[in-house]
Amino acid sequence: MEQSKIIFTEKAPAPIGPYSQAVMKGNTLFVSGQVPIIPHTGEVVTTGIENETKQVMENIKSIVEQAGMKMSDIVKSSIFLIDMNNFGKVNAVYGNYFPSNPPARETVQVSALPKNVNVEISVIAIK
Repeated sequence: MEQSKIIFTEKAPAPIGPYSQAVMKGNTLFVSGQVPIIPHTGEVVTTGIENETKQVMENIKSIVEQAGMKMSDIVKSSIFLIDMNNFGKVNAVYGNYFPSNPPARETVQVSALPKNVNVEISVIAIK
């Protein structure tokens, strides 16, 4: 059976618990939920849902690229929002990262997220 490979980059926030940024198993990459933390400072972005979503997507992009993949390799994403009223704004930023053939996904409203952020996104990519 093929070994799992832990993926880590300093260009994305270090895990804030007992988990990896991502795990590669075969040609499949499982990226843990990312929140809007600036990697080099550890600060949480709080300047609006668009900026928060952009930071989350940049964190995801850094991890995906560290694994030798591209954003177009993402086949599934899960978006968690504190307020579904932000869906349109999050969708607009998210869509910029998938100009064609966007991945399958779901978006759900949750009651709370780590660090009191407003958005968290996880993805699965296959090469």
